[in-house]
Parts: sequence; C-alpha cells; structure tokens
Amino acid sequence: MKLHFSIAAAEELRERRGGRYVLYSVCLEGFLLGKVRYSQLRRWDAQSCLCPSALHSSSGFIRKIKERVTWSSVEASLLLRRLFGSTVPAFPPKFYLAMTKSMADERRSQLEQYLQNVTLDSNITNSDVFIGFFRKLQQDTFKIETQRASLDVYLADGSNIRLDIQTSDTAERILEVTSYKMGLSRELIGYFSLFFIQDHSDGALSVVKKVAEFELPYVSLQSMKELHCKLGIRKWYMDPSLDTLLMDCRASMNLLYIQAIQEIERNWIKPTEGEMQELEFLQKTANKRKFLELVREMQFYGYIRLDPCICDYPEGAEKDGEEETLELRFEYRDSDKWQWIIFYTKQAFLMSSCLKKIISEQMMKASKEAQEMEVKMPESTKNSKKPSIQQKQVVHSSFIPRRRFLVQPNKEDYVFEKIKEEDL
Repeated sequence: MKLHFSIAAAEELRERRGGRYVLYSVCLEGFLLGKVRYSQLRRWDAQSCLCPSALHSSSGFIRKIKERVTWSSVEASLLLRRLFGSTVPAFPPKFYLAMTKSMADERRSQLEQYLQNVTLDSNITNSDVFIGFFRKLQQDTFKIETQRASLDVYLADGSNIRLDIQTSDTAERILEVTSYKMGLSRELIGYFSLFFIQDHSDGALSVVKKVAEFELPYVSLQSMKELHCKLGIRKWYMDPSLDTLLMDCRASMNLLYIQAIQEIERNWIKPTEGEMQELEFLQKTANKRKFLELVREMQFYGYIRLDPCICDYPEGAEKDGEEETLELRFEYRDSDKWQWIIFYTKQAFLMSSCLKKIISEQMMKASKEAQEMEVKMPESTKNSKKPSIQQKQVVHSSFIPRRRFLVQPNKEDYVFEKIKEEDL
C-alpha cells in the first residue's frame, strides 16, 4: 500500500566551503519524518539492477549488514536499485545547469512522487535497506543517537506498559515487544497497531495518526512534543465481524473490551438505555465475551472516531479564514450519480488509510467467499468455463454496488498539504 509521503518544503543552505544545496523536508502523513538532500536520496537509489541470480550472491553481504549494530547511510543508499532493480521507479534526473525556481519546484514534485511510488512494493518497505535509510534519516534530523530509553505504550483504559527500548527501535519492533508483555499471540499482532494519540485540555481525545511500521516512535514523539501526543495501541481493522477471530486469546479480548468501554464512555458508541443496563451488568460480572457480543450489535461500534471536519457534500461548505489544512477527495455514488466529495480535515491521512483498509478487507472477504463457492460447486460446473477472479470479486462484494470509493486516474492519493510559494 502506497505510503503518504510528501515534501512540504525545500530550503536552500550554504555549505562550509561556500557551495549551496537544498534540504527537503520529507513528511509522512503530514508530520515531519526527516530532512534530506537530493544527493542522499540519489545515492540510496544508485547502482544498476542485478539479475535474479546475482541477488542471491548478495545475500551474504546483507547478512553482514544485519549483524551490525549500526551501518552507514552510504552502504544503505547503494543497495536499493541493486537489490530490487526494475521494481524501483525512475529517480528524478540531475540538473547540470543552475536551477531556476520552476526547476526547483519540479524537482520537489518529482522527489515526492518517487518516494510515494517506491513504497508500492512491500518487499522494498520491509527491507533492511529501506528501514535502515529512514532510521538514520530520522535520527540525524532530530539529533537522537541510538541508546537505551524508556517508552510508555498506553491502553484505551489509560493504563500504560513501560518498555525498555533502543531509541532506534521501529514501530514494528515496539509493537512486538508490547504484544509479548501483554501475552498477545503472535498470530494476532496484525489486528492491532500503534497510534499517536492526543489528549486535549478539554478532555477530548484525538487519534492523530497510525504509526508506520518503519517509523521510530521514540523519535517521532520527540518531534511532536508541542502536540502533547502519546503512543497507544488500538485495534486496526474496520469489519466488526473480525472480533470473533480474537476472542480465544485473553490478551486480544481484553484489548477489545477496554477499547469498547472507552468508546461507550466517550459516547462514540450509542447503546439504548436498556442496552446500557445490560452492559453495566456484564461489566460488573466481568463477562467480557458476552459484553463484546452485545456491544458489537450497537450503533457506531467498529467505527474510528475522527474530529469534526468540513465537507462540501451534500452542499457546498466554506472554510473559516485562511487556516492551512489538508484535503481528502474521493468519488461517491448515490442514486446512480457520481459526485466528487472533499473533506477538509487535519486527519485526512488517517481518513484515507481507513478507506483503504475498508477496501482491502472487502476485497479479501469477496475473494474468500469466491473460493468457498468454488469448492462447493458440483464437478460438472467446475469443468465449465470459470469467471475470472476479478469477476468473482465484483459478484460477491457487498461493497461495490451501493457506495464505491474510487481513485481518479493518474492521481492515486488525494491527500495533500497546501504549500505556500515562499516555503519552497
């Protein structure tokens, strides 16, 4: 899944010897991830691709890298295209003449597109080359060396788990350690994720963003101090029926239970008066399974609560003042009419991730139903011409006929930050 990389700004700086260079502010889902030079990204992308047989011969080199505690950005940068070859998108070319402002804008846009496209291949984003480069980028930008530290991961009931970590530990690693300390089965880790959560002075709570697996939570928290964010663990799926897969593990059931209680207390889930009395009885008797079975049928259960925002549908909306914000656009079908809808919200990236999650879950569900139907088909039918997988998914998907989220051609992500000219 493409990550929401953007380059919010570019600043021209002077080197000690008098030369000039441009430093690009790379953001992930609207928050600064690190600052990087064109030459650093170019070295990372560098070297011609190898054939598949040559890739095997490089495995020993990769193993040596893994065995090191730290490794240089130059070593990391020289491996990307060498290891993944043609799957890596074309890197923006060098300019051999002095850059004009329009050329600088073009390069910033090209680098932004490159970073977005390079993350389409999960083999790349899961590789040591990718993780190592962005680990060093984050640490260098915020001047945080690798050392031991403490990190709190908060649960929905306000309690926390204190971890002894390295400041260079990724979110994937921290989620694994958190799950181990809670007794969460490894097979179920993928149903949960780490989020940055903001507590407001009025008692409100906002889910700011989902933490990317390669991101360094300790470093990100330091860079987001002004938002007073904390690191929390919450479920990460949109289909409430998936709850049943987690009920046989005490730790996962407890996570669902305390999150459901939090959402009821904050009025995010809206039980009737009678349902509320029954829930209170089940809570007193500590019957978590029955509690979750009941709450799953209630209004707004399974929703991800977002802050109030402005939308131009069904009627046009006006934004107050010139406040910089984010936009999310998608196409919506209602009464056989397609309509482009725009949301103005600081949580546009999170909203976009939720929409993608809905689509992926629906497609997986449709594919599973198609496979089950094929198994149940009589032998005579199996021998007849079979529809394609794509056809099966359309036939069995309950998501497509009524409301459908589409992506406009050649513009896969409509989440973007408005950038002023003077910031470039």
